[in-house]
Amino acid sequence: MDLKFIRRPFRYASFNALYWLIGINLLVFALPFFLGRNFWELFVVLLSMNPALVIEHKFIWTFVTYMFMHADLTHILFNMFGLFVFGMHLERQMGSKEFLLYYFVTGTLAGIFSFVIYYLTNNFEVFLMGASGALFAVMLAYAIFFPTSIIYIFAVIPVRAPLMVLGYTVISIFFILTGRGGNIAHSTHLAGFIFGWIYFTVRFGVNPWRRLTGR
Repeated sequence: MDLKFIRRPFRYASFNALYWLIGINLLVFALPFFLGRNFWELFVVLLSMNPALVIEHKFIWTFVTYMFMHADLTHILFNMFGLFVFGMHLERQMGSKEFLLYYFVTGTLAGIFSFVIYYLTNNFEVFLMGASGALFAVMLAYAIFFPTSIIYIFAVIPVRAPLMVLGYTVISIFFILTGRGGNIAHSTHLAGFIFGWIYFTVRFGVNPWRRLTGR
């Protein structure tokens, strides 16, 4: 593996990629409401990741497009708020090009990982949607770059960013092992953490654990 090529940095540039991502998400969510219920169902089929459609009809683009589909208003507002809060600082730190690469690599790999899990568990009816996989990778990156930052959970409880990330990781693992996660794709969330961790290790040569713990 040519690490010199993989670790070659982009020339720093800032062009507000975060706002484009949020704008596209909002547009995809809003369009079916103006076009009608049939278009919502069409969007779900064409953009969400369904294992059966990937296998039978080669809908491989959905490993990317699932990130722009959201089930309801709460789903998209939660994801876009988190993406804005953490992504704004992250894009400034990484630059827009690196930020976009990180976002799409981790989100796409989280989608592929979820497909494998669904395939192995014979879960072919699920339609995976939401930016949560990439969002959780963004949260990890934020904690790595800003380990002393304080996040207020529910706008009340102060928690250091690394503790928040590790806490969400434990919660995702718990729901995966107990099967109590409901309709939330906890395996996709965990995959976002995993591939974000790998990205920092391979792309930047950074040990995330040392950054998160200060050791």
